[in-house]
Amino acid sequence: MNKLIATLIAGLFATAAFAQAPAAVSAPTPTPAVVKAEVKADNANAKAVKAEAQVNAKADEKIGAAKAQANTSHAKAHLKAQKAKSKARAKAAKADAADQQTANAKADKVDAKADAKADKSVIKADAKATKIKVDAKADKAVASTETGAVKAEGKADVKAAAGK
Repeated sequence: MNKLIATLIAGLFATAAFAQAPAAVSAPTPTPAVVKAEVKADNANAKAVKAEAQVNAKADEKIGAAKAQANTSHAKAHLKAQKAKSKARAKAAKADAADQQTANAKADKVDAKADAKADKSVIKADAKATKIKVDAKADKAVASTETGAVKAEGKADVKAAAGK
């Protein structure tokens, strides 16, 4: 038991000796050139972030407008198709009993053509909206890259000033 206690006490002293924190190293005081470079970098970073935010806002606005335009085009195309279908069905309903089958066949043809035309219009509207979204996302990516470049340039300037 005594050996165990002696080992624990020795371990405690050893741990205490290694656990002591080294003396605090004082940071070198920055030179006026470093301070000036840091201020310049901070200003450039702020401008870059602001410009990036503006680009992002404009891109988001373009995307929203494109979605709204696509939805409007969808609604117009479907409405136009529905009108054509209704007109053809009304004409078929007025047909004589002998011509009813032919009139229904013509109405079915009109339905198919109206649906196809509406689908084409929807596809074109979606393609246009997708193109606008892609362009807006590219604008965002470019702005983000430019901001990163400005930040990196500022850090490099601060390092260069510190080396002088």
